[in-house]
Amino acid sequence: MNTQTAPSPQFYLTAPAACPYLPHEMERKVFTHMVGERAPELNDLLTQGGFRRSQNIAYRPACESCRACVSVRILAGEFKPSRSMRRILSTNSDLVSAEYPAEPSNEQYSLFRRYLDHRHQRGGMSDMSVLDYAMMVEDTHVHTKIIEYRLRVEGSGISDTAKGPLVATALTDRMGDGLSMVYSFYDPELVDRSLGSYMILDHIRRAQERGVPHVYLGYWVKGSRKMDYKIKFLPQEHLMARGWERYDGEPYAPPEPGGRPAVPR
Repeated sequence: MNTQTAPSPQFYLTAPAACPYLPHEMERKVFTHMVGERAPELNDLLTQGGFRRSQNIAYRPACESCRACVSVRILAGEFKPSRSMRRILSTNSDLVSAEYPAEPSNEQYSLFRRYLDHRHQRGGMSDMSVLDYAMMVEDTHVHTKIIEYRLRVEGSGISDTAKGPLVATALTDRMGDGLSMVYSFYDPELVDRSLGSYMILDHIRRAQERGVPHVYLGYWVKGSRKMDYKIKFLPQEHLMARGWERYDGEPYAPPEPGGRPAVPR
């Protein structure tokens, strides 16, 4: 009988680099590779421990002087949309979503480029080529899906196979305890639709239908306004020093001078 245990993952630490979210801060990350048959199991464990996936790498912040990044997951089973969220659902009732294997397309990349050029011109992803995008989608050893959101073609009724214009896309991992939104993007010209929030609401619905408790949103960065949308989907849990703690919308203190947020009130 073979009693040899599977090798444990090896973890590495990046060199310090300027933080993309908070001024005057330096970020470091601890990361490991997720490949092979154990990758889905490892992805579940690491995501539950505050890691995020990018291609076949799982990483989490390991900054020396800042703890602003907080892992967030929505409690899908308890979620009730607010009035503004119900308006978003109503506004986008003419959209059809469909789930596919993690395979890129030229149409997706065209939408991805328009999104980056409008929203993230100076970000680390701003110069991604079509090959880079293909790697982002395909380089996965876990249970990953592409979810496309399209305008319903007039006359197509409520068909889930309607092939109208592509307006939003989500790259999503299926996990044992929920869904993890790895990356999402949308048509930047359709501002009134709030497509980013709509995709989160749709993932909550999908989690509820699958009977899994969580939708993982990645990191909420305290003190970064661009991340504030993540804490609107209540109730949710935040990964703190003692583990996952429930968050129902208690106010947080504003950042201290220099960009380092204070502790919660």
